[in-house]
Formats: sequence, structure tokens, C-alpha cells
Amino acid sequence: MAFSDSNFLKNFWISDKILVPGFGFDNDEIDYDDDDDGPECPVLVFVNSRSGGQLGGNLLKTYRALLKEKQVFDLGDEAPDKVLSRIYSNLENLKLKGDEYAKKVIERLRLIVAGGDGTAGWLLGVVCDLKLSHPPPIATVPLGTGNNLPFAFGWGKKNPGTDESSVMSFLDQVMKAKEMKIDNWHILMRMRAPKEGLCDPIAPLELPHSLHAFHRLSEADELNVEGCHTFRGGFWNYFSMGMDAQVSYAFHSERKLHPEKFKNQLINQSTYAKLGCTQGWFCAHLLHPPSSNIAHLAKVKIMKRRGHWEDLHIPSSIRSIVCLNLPSFSGGFNPWGTPNKDKQRDRDLTPPYVDDGLIEIVGFRDAWHGLVLLAPNGHGTRLAQAKRIRFEFHKVATDHTFMRIDGEPWKQPLPIDDDTVEVEISHHGQVNMLATHDCKSKSVYDPSSIHLVDDEDDSDVEDSISDEFRKFGAANTFKIPDEVDHAHLS
Repeated sequence: MAFSDSNFLKNFWISDKILVPGFGFDNDEIDYDDDDDGPECPVLVFVNSRSGGQLGGNLLKTYRALLKEKQVFDLGDEAPDKVLSRIYSNLENLKLKGDEYAKKVIERLRLIVAGGDGTAGWLLGVVCDLKLSHPPPIATVPLGTGNNLPFAFGWGKKNPGTDESSVMSFLDQVMKAKEMKIDNWHILMRMRAPKEGLCDPIAPLELPHSLHAFHRLSEADELNVEGCHTFRGGFWNYFSMGMDAQVSYAFHSERKLHPEKFKNQLINQSTYAKLGCTQGWFCAHLLHPPSSNIAHLAKVKIMKRRGHWEDLHIPSSIRSIVCLNLPSFSGGFNPWGTPNKDKQRDRDLTPPYVDDGLIEIVGFRDAWHGLVLLAPNGHGTRLAQAKRIRFEFHKVATDHTFMRIDGEPWKQPLPIDDDTVEVEISHHGQVNMLATHDCKSKSVYDPSSIHLVDDEDDSDVEDSISDEFRKFGAANTFKIPDEVDHAHLS
């Protein structure tokens, strides 16, 4: 390694006394291998070694060669909540001893996660759940197929190079990146236990990490309702339902059956397109019955102002609905677009800010409708912006539908009797991201943003929620926020 490279990499190295609890505690002397001022940009790196074919494994080796091995973690070997709990516990202990180095690492620490959108969502959920004293911002390396999260924050959507030069270039971007807050969204689903059959979400693979704790509550949980099954989770990019999730489910099912065929991003994307054809997404009006359209599947309600639910009209032709938090979907497209001044005035619509506490709700008729996103200013059918959205599924002609969170799909059984399945999505705090200065995502607080922040203050509600209630389940167990209407979901 060249001397100049070594000097550059010192900006990111972290002392073993931070990384290894108890290291050197036999004496009170602080003997760090970095100077007392600490690294300018200390990082912890999490790599999904199974992502991107062989890219994940190669990237893991390169990061470990450039940084200290103990600050680079393979998510296949150790979960991020255990890593962060251990390191932050050590940092806080050193800080209590008056250690200035530890204090500066806490203030400057940045996280890097390399994997697909599901892997990135896993780490985001962990950081939210751990309630760290100074939550570190997160940069995402695109190792998946869609890579919507990295693309939204300027990190690209193509799988990166894994050589030392490429990794050092990425580290330089991380050091120069800006911090942005983005909204977290909590999802809750409840249904009565069916008299026959199952109602658990059916995943094509193992239950993906991006679904976090999207699983049944334990009987001991105080929110568990006798005779009901309750599931919950969280997302940062999008929740979708309908034909697009069905195609994604077929893709993941095929990958489970033939993993050897999914070795690189280009092959994955071409396979995805073929499945869109074979699943009838391009000819949905001919091949799929009206009973699978969103308006036939569910009644949809939204909340624009606290405490006021209203019905949302869904055109009968809509076969896919997307609840979007970031301006990046299906490989980087922005389904919401930017409403013109007339639409902003007449329909009370705004651009898709990532930290305004609003989720954009967009509908699509079929894949041809989705192709409008390729055109300048193209967008889907803008249905609404809301603080909350609720889907109420009643007995219908079909016994299932398909849902997807942050790129990870599942098949959701629906009631065969007259009971109701309900899904409610609500705002649930924010998390810090790292972004390049020319990224697509925009903050409502940016001076260049023309939209004024809603003066309705939610701080009293946020402050009233206990720590346990403000978790997603990515780390340990979490509980549902107080403001969610539990009685309505009973």
C-alpha cells in the first residue's frame, strides 16, 4: 500500500480498544494506535457476502484488507444488532471514563452496509430499535437487483467494483457525504384466526430481513388479541400490493429453485422482465379477472390530518398500488414525479420529500402503464399523500394477494369467510442516511424546497411513546405506537 493511501485510510480506522471490549483495560493508560484527535471519519462496515453473486464475498475481502478486520462484519456470521450493541456499550463505558477518543468516535461514526435493499432495511431497523445515544448515519452500497435505496441517495444502482481503488473511492465519497433524515413507516396487519387454512405471510425464500419482525405476535404480548393473528414490521422505501408484487414473488421463487442462474445484476434484471411477461403484467386487462384489481380487493382509507380518516377512491382499473417513501422504485424510477403548480394547488399535492411525514400513494394499471416512467416527467396515477393509510380486505373472489416491502415479496392469504384482514401503515420517526450532494432525494427543510412544512405538531405524540413502543423488531421485540388505533383492528 502506498504511503499516501495509508494516510488516507487512517481517516477511517478505529482503535482495537473500541472494537474489542476489555482490550487493554488491565491498566488505565490509553494507548491508541491513532492520534488523540481520533479518525476523521470512523466507519463500521456490514457486508452481505451472499449478495451480488460473488461480489459480496469479494467486497468483504477488500474492505478487510483496507480497514481493520474487526471493523468489517459479514452479516452471514453476526447480526448487526449484536455488533452495534457490543461496540456502543464499549464506547459509552470509555466515554464515562472521560475518554475523548471514544467521545469523538461516537460523534463521527458512520455505517456502511453492502447488500440489497432488504439488507439495508435490516440495518436501518436495527439502528432505529437500539435507540443509540448518537445514531450514526448510513451509506448503502448497491449489491442487489433493484438497489432503490442506494440510488435514491446518490450511491448508484449498478453493482460496484470490488477492487481496492473502487472501495477507496467509495470511502472518499462517504467522508464527503451529507446527512439526511428520512421517514420510517410502521406496518401492522391483524386478522381473526381462520376457521380453516392459514393466514401467515408466505415468503418465497426465508422470511426476509426487510420484513423485520413481520411475524405473529407472541401470546404473551399485551397487544395480542385472543382469536386474532397480528403481524407487524417496518419499511423505508415502499410497500406495494398487487401485480408488481406478484411478479417479484415469481422472481424470488425462481431464484430459490435455480440460484445458479442468478449470478449477476444484468441476468437478474432480464429474468425479471421475462417474468413480467409470463405473469401477464403486460396484458393484465385480458389475463387477470377484475376480482384481483385493488378496488375489488380492499377498501382504502387515508389520514391527512390527525384523527380524521377518509375514504380513498381507487379507480377500478388499478391492479397495483405503491405506498412510496423515497423517489426510487423498480430500479430507480420516480412513480410520483413532481406535480405541477396547478396540481399542487387544486389537489393539495407536493413533491416527494423524504422527511415530511407523508407517504405518496400511486397506482398502476399494468406494465404498459409503468412504462410511462421512462418518459420525461412520467408518473403513475397519483392517488393521494397521507400520514396514514389503511387497507380493509373483506371476503372476495380470490383467496390471496401479493405484497412487497422494500423489494421483498410475500403471498398473503385472504379470508375465505366474512371476517376482515386489515393493514395499517403509519409514520414512525426518522433515521439518518448519508447522501451525495447531487442525490435524487430532497428534504422539505432544504432552502430550495418551495413547500412549507405542515405546522401540525406531532411532537407531543412522539414524546409520549415509550422506548419499547418505538421499535420495529429488527433488534429484539418491539411494540406498536400508542397512536395506532388498536380497537379498530380488534
